[in-house]
Amino acid sequence: MQELDQLRALGEPERAARLAARHKTGRETLGVTPADLDAAVAGWREALDVDGRVALARALWDSDIHDARLAAARLLVQARMRPDADAWQAILDWTPQIDGAEIADAVMAAASRRLLADPSRLDQIEPWAESTNPWLRRSLMIATLRWAKMNHPKPADLEQRERVLDWAHRLAADRNGAVRQAVETWLRDLGRHDAARAAEWQAAQATMPAQDAPEADPQQEEGADPDLSAPDLSAPDLPAPDLPDDGQPDQER
Repeated sequence: MQELDQLRALGEPERAARLAARHKTGRETLGVTPADLDAAVAGWREALDVDGRVALARALWDSDIHDARLAAARLLVQARMRPDADAWQAILDWTPQIDGAEIADAVMAAASRRLLADPSRLDQIEPWAESTNPWLRRSLMIATLRWAKMNHPKPADLEQRERVLDWAHRLAADRNGAVRQAVETWLRDLGRHDAARAAEWQAAQATMPAQDAPEADPQQEEGADPDLSAPDLSAPDLPAPDLPDDGQPDQER
């Protein structure tokens, strides 16, 4: 597969060893820098139509190579995508396999575009709040972060925002620090755009009884990223895609 060969050629062994030691998933890591990864993905995206991008993204993901999975997610980070049903299905197929912050944030960057394009898809991710996989509980907040960042939300956007805030009430008391931090990030961003609503949520949360998270999946706990309890939501090894504060679609690429 020439795209994998390209990534291998871009890999830096010392960086790969450092990242592999941090992730502790046992997954092959090539050590491609964020700049090189973005440049490779941009070239592939330019050469392919939507169907070709989805097919390549699936093949890269199935390689089970860390850098290739990041590239797979980046291929699907696009606001205007027609049609997008296959891209959305690929994202849903990948989510049960998420086992680290960097890959989680890359996949959720793609998911956020597809959710904004069709908010009815929130129905499909709502069960993540009850998942035994803490990465999925965390991802529920990361994928919906755009609704916290909107400067001028429309009535429909406010409805979606309230839905996410309901999920946040449960996840704010999650036993997992990464999940709690994702909720805190969501509320902090909301506070920058609607301080009154964020304060109302905080006041309501203070009166609510604690809710237990689902029983942990032993396999997830054993294979968890060592930074699970306090992940860096900015994903420093993968530049975060632009998330415009007004929540409006970015330009098609």
